[in-house]
Amino acid sequence: MPPQPIIIAVMGLTGSGKTNFINKLTGARQDPKAANPFRSHTQTVMEFTVNFEDQQYVFVDTPGFDNTHRSDEDILRTIAEWLENQYRAGVKLSGIIYTHRISDSRMSGSFGIFIGMCGRRVAGSVRLVTTMWDGMHRHGMGIAERRVSQLEAKLWRPLIEAGARHKRFEVNSSECAWEIIKDLRGEGEAILLQEELVDEDMRLYETTACRALWNSTHFRKLWERKETIKQLQEEAKARKDPEWVKQLEAEQQRLEAELQRTPGEKLKAPLSRRIALLFAKHTLPDSLVSEQFEDKSVAETDYVILGRKALVY
Repeated sequence: MPPQPIIIAVMGLTGSGKTNFINKLTGARQDPKAANPFRSHTQTVMEFTVNFEDQQYVFVDTPGFDNTHRSDEDILRTIAEWLENQYRAGVKLSGIIYTHRISDSRMSGSFGIFIGMCGRRVAGSVRLVTTMWDGMHRHGMGIAERRVSQLEAKLWRPLIEAGARHKRFEVNSSECAWEIIKDLRGEGEAILLQEELVDEDMRLYETTACRALWNSTHFRKLWERKETIKQLQEEAKARKDPEWVKQLEAEQQRLEAELQRTPGEKLKAPLSRRIALLFAKHTLPDSLVSEQFEDKSVAETDYVILGRKALVY
């Protein structure tokens, strides 16, 4: 019986080098197979199959976060559907690659979503891959090295301590790419998001990854602005300014619609469901809290907590 294929998912921000990394592993001329063509007019999950040293590999190219044309919640929903379908079919990941441009001076809040998807238990199968080293000029190498030190010591530290490894894609070559993934040959295992969606029968908006998204700076600011508008409405009514009240109501409705489109759909969950969740305790992995870079451009509120014992609500 031939060995089971090794399935490795590649995730990261849009433009972080995911597809290029896969191309170096597959030979760049592989025709992608649309694993789940959710929408023909948008980017979806793509599978690339290649045989290497008597072993079949399947590399999964996922939609990138921080996409100007798609929201992170839509991307999370797409990836989650693919992961759920694979797990229900008995297919598990042997490894997960997260690509990060070494030229980036900050880490996106979507890294918290990634941590929430993986969980602590499978951290040993995670490779945090810094890319585009070959594009750094000599005078920029010192800055790049400092960024790596900050990543490993702060933001990536909890994941690394749990077993993840940082790898440098220093040379844009097939040899370098294979060197990075060569030890990801273990038996596949379910990641946290798959367990939550399938084994614990959660809705997407109840999952750790979705809570991480809800905690991101963008959505928090939306909520804070919504609360500010409510306060201004009270002031406008007190001043008996109907035109101002009308404008604020329109803005309130716009913000409400935007909030309802996020995975914070928990706000729309039936009351019975919310009550059930309030009393349902789930044992989640140990806390993983990202810290701020020394570089002040890094978002101060980029964090996600993966539990201990937590109420999901």
